[in-house]
Amino acid sequence: MKRTDASDDKSASELISNRIAELGDWRGETLSRMRSLIREADPDVVEEWKWMGTPVWSHDGNICTGETYKKVVKLTFVKGASLEDPARLFNSSLDGNTRRAIDIHEGDNVDKSAFKALVREAVALNSSGKSKPSKKAKS
Repeated sequence: MKRTDASDDKSASELISNRIAELGDWRGETLSRMRSLIREADPDVVEEWKWMGTPVWSHDGNICTGETYKKVVKLTFVKGASLEDPARLFNSSLDGNTRRAIDIHEGDNVDKSAFKALVREAVALNSSGKSKPSKKAKS
């Protein structure tokens, strides 16, 4: 696991676990649930702590970030515009050429198998070393 810096002896995984515990509400439960799904989809995923305290999951490149806000847990897929999303999980950041996000509000249920399929597709895309052109770019 990557470490944040020399002054902090905690691993990224520990920092993510601490963030989940600190939230102590539906956001922590949601982030924990999505983290588990990411790990199930890719047992070799690497957890990182970047950009002033953002959980990041990567495998041959960034897969997604897990940000928490007052009313939403946002999972931003770094190359989301290049991923197939037949279950239409992406519901945020839809206009960009690169990223796509899933905003999860309190009480929302995310299709577990569709989410894990997105994670596996993101890993495959990273591992291939190339990006498919976004649908917007094909027009």
